[in-house]
Amino acid sequence: MIERALLTLYGREYCSLCQQMREELRLLAPDLQLDVIWFDIDDDDAAEAKYNDMVPVLAGNGDEVICFYHLDRYKLDAYLGRLRTA
Repeated sequence: MIERALLTLYGREYCSLCQQMREELRLLAPDLQLDVIWFDIDDDDAAEAKYNDMVPVLAGNGDEVICFYHLDRYKLDAYLGRLRTA
């Protein structure tokens, strides 16, 4: 059983939706036992091609997309539930 979850937030520095999701995750991280890695897609051609029109994108293991555009707590909680009971 996994205690802490490692997630990746794909986005852009100048994107207001990205910054909003980043802040929401920062506030939730202690209670939900999350470690969130910020990845600026403008620094990586492959990530930009993959996520360009979707940012912000919250992804889990193996780049499984949890949600995009806005933080979806239902999808995040469902993902964490599956992860922690596996």
